[in-house]
Amino acid sequence: MTTPAGIDPRGPRFAATITTVLLLAATFLGLVGISTARSFGWFAYQPLAAADFASDTWAIVAASPAQRALDPGFLLTVVIALLFLWSVLSPATAPWGVVFRRFVRPRLAPPAELEDPRPPRFAQGVGLFVVTIGLVLHLVGVPWALPIATAAAFIAAFLNAAFSFCLGCQIYLLLQRVGILGRTPSAA
Repeated sequence: MTTPAGIDPRGPRFAATITTVLLLAATFLGLVGISTARSFGWFAYQPLAAADFASDTWAIVAASPAQRALDPGFLLTVVIALLFLWSVLSPATAPWGVVFRRFVRPRLAPPAELEDPRPPRFAQGVGLFVVTIGLVLHLVGVPWALPIATAAAFIAAFLNAAFSFCLGCQIYLLLQRVGILGRTPSAA
């Protein structure tokens, strides 16, 4: 198994910075949206069918799937998931990588060393998995699923952006050490 050509380690950190901002906005929208709202069975001054003052349910449970899908936090998280998917399927054409290579990297000194691209790509897949779980649970009506998923992905992206600690990369390396990823069985 050959090791792919190395990448500038500042590229994934640059992408993590932009992703951090997007995930922070998605978490905020998830917290103020339908995912965390309580429904009292009343709409303006008109009670909804079978509503009383004692009912205290989550708004997301009472919302239709279309209403859940039109929640602004959900829509932004879909965009983020698509960006994660793009980074996993075609890292060379992913938007933040292109911006880094065209506009940022030419203004920087060459990197001291290059990095294996597989761990950052795996980390993008982990981010995709986490936000996809949040999206699916939000669509089926689970309260708090969307902001919790985006907050978890935000924490991982923030660690990478601020401290250059790639949580998904560490998971990749751990799985590689135990022989689950990245190694082919050796012939005895």
